[in-house]
Amino acid sequence: MYQTQEQTLRFPFPAVSRPRVRAAAVSGVPWRHRYQMSLRVTDTLIVLAVVLISTDWILKSMAGGAATAETVAFAVAVCGGWLIMLSMFRTRDPRLIGFGAPEYKRIVQASAATFSWLAVAVVLLGAHDFRNFLIVTLPAGLIGLLGSRWIWRNWLMRQRQFGLFLSKVIVVGRHDDVQYVVGQLAKKTGAVYDVVGTVLEGRDRSRLIHAGDRLVPVVYGLSHVEQSVADTGADAVIVAGHLHKGSKYIRELGWRLERSATELVLASTLTNVAGPRIQMRPVEGLPLMHVEMPQFTGGRHVVKRVMDVVVSLLALIALAPVFAVVALLIRRDGPGPVFFKQNRVGRSSAEFPMYKFRSMVTTAEEDLVALRERNEGNGVLFKLRDDPRVTTVGRWLRKYSIDELPQLYNVLKGDMALVGPRPPLPSEVSGYAGHTHRRLLIKPGLTGLWQISGRSDLGWDESVRLDLYYVENWSVMGDLMIMWRTFKVLVKPTGAY
Repeated sequence: MYQTQEQTLRFPFPAVSRPRVRAAAVSGVPWRHRYQMSLRVTDTLIVLAVVLISTDWILKSMAGGAATAETVAFAVAVCGGWLIMLSMFRTRDPRLIGFGAPEYKRIVQASAATFSWLAVAVVLLGAHDFRNFLIVTLPAGLIGLLGSRWIWRNWLMRQRQFGLFLSKVIVVGRHDDVQYVVGQLAKKTGAVYDVVGTVLEGRDRSRLIHAGDRLVPVVYGLSHVEQSVADTGADAVIVAGHLHKGSKYIRELGWRLERSATELVLASTLTNVAGPRIQMRPVEGLPLMHVEMPQFTGGRHVVKRVMDVVVSLLALIALAPVFAVVALLIRRDGPGPVFFKQNRVGRSSAEFPMYKFRSMVTTAEEDLVALRERNEGNGVLFKLRDDPRVTTVGRWLRKYSIDELPQLYNVLKGDMALVGPRPPLPSEVSGYAGHTHRRLLIKPGLTGLWQISGRSDLGWDESVRLDLYYVENWSVMGDLMIMWRTFKVLVKPTGAY
């Protein structure tokens, strides 16, 4: 049981109900070193295999085909340089591995840097015979490295479902801040942290904090942080939001946690600002956090548009047979047009006609009035699980999001992007309040964070938060990650009805 605040406090029960495992062997800091070593071995084997195979292929295509000292030296330089760059770019940083896009981004950056230097060397040394070597080796090696990290990440996420390979943390702060951080960590699939306890500042007498579908025990008083770390075996302490004791307490807490090699993590109150926009720039010992302005124009948006045009055009060509089959099924299912056109609001509040495969009866708009009271959506967006207006074919079209495919034409036209906020109806936009209009600063997307995070099962506030987060923090690598996760959602649909 809990004791008084002046006494030594110990957590009365475990925060997580999971199968018994050898905790010392699969949680905490030690697993990171073993996992990093596994990645290092895998990276080395892939680089060696790709370089050897490429060298053999190039030699067979060259006159003579015999390996020379120059060929061997170049192959060794490629292997060594590539592996060194992977280390220099910290592609195995424990703060990045297993979650998010930065891990993949650093692998791409390290590989690009390696081959940029090698390309310069080839030109300066006049070793033109090796140009084809570089052209073959870079894409093959990059695919291999990214593929291996994806396999390792999936393995790691499966282990984490059983409470393995997680960093155990205690969250410290005021009740509302702690509840928010704990809730966000619980919601994120594949999160690195396992919250094993909380320490609250203030007099709130809540005995438990909700973390998804489980409860986390609470201890009161910031003086008990170190004892709580010792009781739970936590590897890190997350300070959530602002503490009344101020920055001096946080600095001294960090010094005290050094004795037990416990990491100190500060949760930023800038909840909609991602890491790439935050830069730490110390000035004479004063750490200043610079928050870069979000960019709504410029080079990155040109790259995004080029990717939209290329992918949408290729997809429309490749999916033409699918379009024909779906059109035939819709025609046979009942009277009415194959396509459904509806006005949506795009960038800068400009309206455009959005196209979908028709999945409802032709009188759907007129029938909506009688169904308003049965709305199961988030209040702003109408959704009904067993909507009587949906046709037989329309049910599986909507379940697997096949009805959305004609929006590729909207992407090609430039009304939409492959990835972006959900395209809203004019009636929704008329009800926007305050900062919600920031969703319209960029083009809406065929897919996005809303689509891969639960779709219609999400509340309105969460939908807005996800869209605003994307608007201010999008990146090309992030878009590629969202597109990949979209394929996974299509196989196992969630919130699609």
